[in-house]
Amino acid sequence: MTDLSIKTDAQSQDHEATDGFQLVIDALKLNGIDTIFGLPGIPITDLTRRAQANGMRVISFRHEQNAGNAAAIAGFMTRKPGICLTVSAPGFLNGLTALANATTNCFPMILISGSSEREVVDLQQGDYEEMDQLAIARPLAKAAFRVLHAEDIGVGIARAIRAALSGRPGGVYLDLPAKLFAQSVDAEAGRSSLIEVVDPAPRQIPAHDAVQRALDLLRGAKRPLIILGKGAAYAQADADIRALVERSRIPYLPMSMAKGLLPDTHEQSAAAARSYVLPQADVVMLIGARLNWLLSHGKGKTWGGKQAKAWGGQRFIQVDISPQEADSNVRIDAPLVGDIGSCVAALLAGMDASWPRPPAQWLAAIAERKDKNIAKMTETLAQNPTPMNFHSALNVVRDIVRANPHAYLVNEGANALDFTRSIVDMYQPRKRLDVGTWGVMGIGMGFAVAAAVVSGEPVIAIEGDSAFGFSGMEVETICRYGLPVCVVIFNNNGVYRGTDLNPTGGSDPAPTAFVKGARYDKLMEAFGGVGVHATTPAQLRAAMEDAIRTRKPTLVNAMIDETAGTESGRITSLNPASAKKK
Repeated sequence: MTDLSIKTDAQSQDHEATDGFQLVIDALKLNGIDTIFGLPGIPITDLTRRAQANGMRVISFRHEQNAGNAAAIAGFMTRKPGICLTVSAPGFLNGLTALANATTNCFPMILISGSSEREVVDLQQGDYEEMDQLAIARPLAKAAFRVLHAEDIGVGIARAIRAALSGRPGGVYLDLPAKLFAQSVDAEAGRSSLIEVVDPAPRQIPAHDAVQRALDLLRGAKRPLIILGKGAAYAQADADIRALVERSRIPYLPMSMAKGLLPDTHEQSAAAARSYVLPQADVVMLIGARLNWLLSHGKGKTWGGKQAKAWGGQRFIQVDISPQEADSNVRIDAPLVGDIGSCVAALLAGMDASWPRPPAQWLAAIAERKDKNIAKMTETLAQNPTPMNFHSALNVVRDIVRANPHAYLVNEGANALDFTRSIVDMYQPRKRLDVGTWGVMGIGMGFAVAAAVVSGEPVIAIEGDSAFGFSGMEVETICRYGLPVCVVIFNNNGVYRGTDLNPTGGSDPAPTAFVKGARYDKLMEAFGGVGVHATTPAQLRAAMEDAIRTRKPTLVNAMIDETAGTESGRITSLNPASAKKK
């Protein structure tokens, strides 16, 4: 009897089974992914339950777009693909905006969505939430895959991870039909089918002659400038980037999400003289930055324009992992293709003790304009108008961030974005998270949740009242998980300003006007967080200091002069009506 029972146990072990749910979880965990951002529902509810039971952290949102934004920025912060999990069709579409934005911004992210069965979708037989999701996602993602058989889950997740991280990072879609999850396979065969991805983002070493070409051009410059983009921040080559800037002694200009790679107060920062250095520089080295609309495409009055022709025109060095990025708007004289860490290390190796200091005249001219602009800004920030304006409110935020450099700053809006970017200094890399390349609204609460979950550090989210509306319900998520997030809403009663009126005199408000004096702080209180209504800088300061100290979910409704701000912030020229007026 004893021998028989032992044999029976062994036989049952031989036939131990696993299923698609477990294989998805095991494949993610095998690759060091321990957090999922998503929203449960058919057919992935049990996946979220089982993931949590298996020790993964599952952060459940109120809207899939916000979960997707959280996954995307988690990818930027960690250099591992952030995972967003959604239901089929409408849920998938909600997450798709975040996926497209991640691809545009080069954030590694994987959108995993449940879906209807292929045979029903292909015959358009009208299944529950029927949609050919793979076909829709493919043009908006870096890559898209569908897994039909449980034994292929390991391959599907491995391919998604490698696609998201290799080369220029981006968003990847992974389609998992409902029937896949319930498929049963032998447990040992299932374990053997999983893949631990080896070196998903291999170094790409730049060519020696390309490095030398860039160094030669930089060495001969009379007015050199370095521009650091968010690609430089993503690379996490912080020490080498700082060494490159300081060894070369070249002035640098950080793009928005590169702020803090070197402290904004660094003596070589030319941010306060941006409008001077861009048109005057004769050689510009771009490190992880694109010459897209955020840099006026490298053309026009922002740059050298006609005056540059007098001294031979501006010349560009571009450090980027994608060779296709070169010459996208203007001629790149010295493309340096490779991963940023390897490229910067190679440039450093070529800068010996004889590397020339940039001409004193160039450095003095920048310093003069910096001093003038900083003094002007200091005078503006010292004013204390009633009601508060953007400057007086942001003077408080500036002080809070300076006192808490470890805190993350999430920022979105029009004027709220522009003023914060130019006023609030950053001191550590990857601490500023904002709207990125597309300038889209709605990233705020998703980014804030992810920053708090990934880092455990306090998060300050500076939001325009319009921008907050895209993701405001996620304050319940912040409260539910007890996250140390302080949301500050600059409330000026509308989009851009709160003063617009209906031109017909009718009862409907103007399209850009909101409810006057809306109490957003009550929304946070409704979910158990701390809500503060602030009408003075002193009240704003006290509320933010308390939030940082207590780490309690907090929302500060900061009332701003409704006449403050300009339409579209600093991109008014993109408004066709404004352009026509010119």
